[in-house]
Amino acid sequence: MRNIFILIISLIFLSCNEDVLPKPKAYLSLEYPIKSYNKLNLTRPYSFDVLKNTNIINDKNNWLKIKYPNLKASIDITYRPIQNNLKELLTEAEKLVFKHTVKAEQIIPKDFVNSKKRVFGSMYEITGNAASHIQFHITDSTKNFIKGSLYFYAKPNYDSILPAVAYIKEDILHLVETLEWKK
Repeated sequence: MRNIFILIISLIFLSCNEDVLPKPKAYLSLEYPIKSYNKLNLTRPYSFDVLKNTNIINDKNNWLKIKYPNLKASIDITYRPIQNNLKELLTEAEKLVFKHTVKAEQIIPKDFVNSKKRVFGSMYEITGNAASHIQFHITDSTKNFIKGSLYFYAKPNYDSILPAVAYIKEDILHLVETLEWKK
């Protein structure tokens, strides 16, 4: 009887040696619709394709906001004509990118060159809990300059919005690929 008691006590102590760990927080799982694009239907010195399920907010000075209501995000587009100030505009755009270095873990640049369509620019993907996760600028280097920024209307938590950033990044790349300057 004593041996059985010792065996049971031994089994209890040997079976309970795993640490109990708390479960991580769960994040919202979003489903993204299949992409379909339309030409921007506004009179601007530029045109490009925009995702059908976005809302376009027309702003003064040829600026606009492309809103993603389901993702609580927007791409803010600013337009400036070049008036012998291209270097100034490029410097200003890069300063805005590098303001995020305080919160950014990494800033990944990507350059665009399409000589045939006169589309030149850069996109910066900003990882970490920064206010803007993608910034870009595009120019024809003589007359037109566009700057764009991706913003989410929520407290930055990069891990939770990473799928949404990747989804919208595809739209930004499509915007750049389809951009045309009007004469």
